[in-house]
Amino acid sequence: MKKITLNVNGRRRTANVEDNEILLDVLRDTLGVKSVKAACWRGECGLCSVLMYGKAVKSCLILAVEADGAKITTVEGLSRGESLSPLQKSFVEHGAMQCGFCTPAFVLTAHSLLTTNPTATDSEIKEYMSGLICRCGTYNQMLPAIKEAAKHYRKHASDDL
Repeated sequence: MKKITLNVNGRRRTANVEDNEILLDVLRDTLGVKSVKAACWRGECGLCSVLMYGKAVKSCLILAVEADGAKITTVEGLSRGESLSPLQKSFVEHGAMQCGFCTPAFVLTAHSLLTTNPTATDSEIKEYMSGLICRCGTYNQMLPAIKEAAKHYRKHASDDL
């Protein structure tokens, strides 16, 4: 067992992990972060995606010991207390989810894209999101939701200049 420390949504968390334990299992089972979904455990569906240092990663492909000291953001970390982020609000307003199982991964991945490329084209958005699978097929609602939220990211990016 090895003791690791993670910064999860701005909060320092520690866990004792096995050398072969994956980040997905530590987040869900040890730290109780249930928005990180366990589905394929092979990196094929992307539903376990989290942000690691701001970049979307599949937590089933990362050993927990490799993430020691990392800044991890889950979908809860995007909201401001009880207020949803503009991206989360846009997903709700556009009906970009049905069962909601995949929604956290899609929101986090879209956030990762829009943070680095707030002017992403339709084809860039589709390409960036292509590593995620939605069983309900709400892809058509996701594109307009992401494009609408991109306005906020563009405004925020221009405020930083």
